[in-house]
Amino acid sequence: MSAGHADLDPEADGLILASRRRVAGRLADRDRSATALLAGGFLAAATALTFALDSSRTPSLLVLGGLAAAYVFALRIEFEIGTGSAIPTQIVLVPMLFLLPVGAVPLVVAACLVAGYVIDARDGIHLDRVVLRLVNACHALGPALVLGLAGESAPSWDHTWLYALALAAQWAFDFAACATRDWLGLGVSPRSQVKYWNSVLQVDAALAPVGLLVAFAAVSMQWAFILPLPLLALLGVFAQERRSRIDHALELSAAYRGTALLLGDVVEADDAYTGSHSRDVVDLVLDVCDELGVDARARRDAEFAALLHDVGKIRIPAEIINKPGKLNAEERAIIETHTVIGEELLKKVGGLLGEVGTIVRSCHERWDGAGYPDGVAGDSIPLVARIVCTCDAFSAMTTDRSYRAARPVEEALEELLRCAGTQFDPRVVDALVAVAQRG
Repeated sequence: MSAGHADLDPEADGLILASRRRVAGRLADRDRSATALLAGGFLAAATALTFALDSSRTPSLLVLGGLAAAYVFALRIEFEIGTGSAIPTQIVLVPMLFLLPVGAVPLVVAACLVAGYVIDARDGIHLDRVVLRLVNACHALGPALVLGLAGESAPSWDHTWLYALALAAQWAFDFAACATRDWLGLGVSPRSQVKYWNSVLQVDAALAPVGLLVAFAAVSMQWAFILPLPLLALLGVFAQERRSRIDHALELSAAYRGTALLLGDVVEADDAYTGSHSRDVVDLVLDVCDELGVDARARRDAEFAALLHDVGKIRIPAEIINKPGKLNAEERAIIETHTVIGEELLKKVGGLLGEVGTIVRSCHERWDGAGYPDGVAGDSIPLVARIVCTCDAFSAMTTDRSYRAARPVEEALEELLRCAGTQFDPRVVDALVAVAQRG
């Protein structure tokens, strides 16, 4: 994700913030129970694997300590990917599988994860977070099991298929443990997590060959695992820069929303009816967006456009806005400039709101091309503008105005249906009718 406004995804923003809060906060009772259950399963499986797999490898304590220190160092490098994160421990895990007794690797990884948490704990050490690290270590069970059953041997290019199988097993164990925890503890469907875990697999698959090359080098020089440490340090710099860009994007998203709300307040201060009408239109627009199934970015744009579709009226004389009777031709021409004025105001703000300004300009276009200011028709009108236009008309019909009383909802819906295909997009009308009839 870049810091540019075009790349802001409101759905991802919310998921990233929620993910960060979960990492920083304590586990809920249900999550704690699920985590404890899975951690117990890991300890049982890892212990059994240690005793079940015979090993002739006897690494020195210095090598064991060096690998553990390198792994803990890698743990400090966290790349935020999508709504989760990836850690480049693969560069150290692969050499571990060839330098240590393979059955003991999962327990060593678990010890490293716990040590890494203890070192970085700034608000005290919480037992539930320690237990969670045991669940995170489940990924090491897969490759240890595959390589252990195949028999410990030095790395060889003839065994490439075996290493690919070990990587697949790593992903499977990692996904199974974490998805099960999120399902039991947080109620998140495993299917919804596949997309993110595919990203994790891609990262691990990209780093695994580096780790394998280090393992080849370690055949003749055990301390070869220190060679990729400068690479890890460089990845740490890139990870920090990426996090800073994401932070900036989140701040920018919040700033756009704050600016939109502020402009909405300005509209309300200038004309109380226009302001309250815009807020009513926002709620209706969002319901229609949900009915139509628009994506998160279009829904965000629709929210802002609904809030600001009348912002140009702050430059229209109050005597025209509040005139109790019908407008004459000259007054109508003046008020029809408000969409262009609204676009100009929002273009001056720039960024995301500048793009919303383009939608605001089109909020009084008609499906048949007889609207203003540009006379565009049909699908040439932005979908969000068509939604706002329809909801704006319905809200206007069902609220009291200075020159007439509100019309009944059923009568307003009949009017929308009558004008579907001429003034309004028929698909949007159908969605609004469905929303109105439900509630």
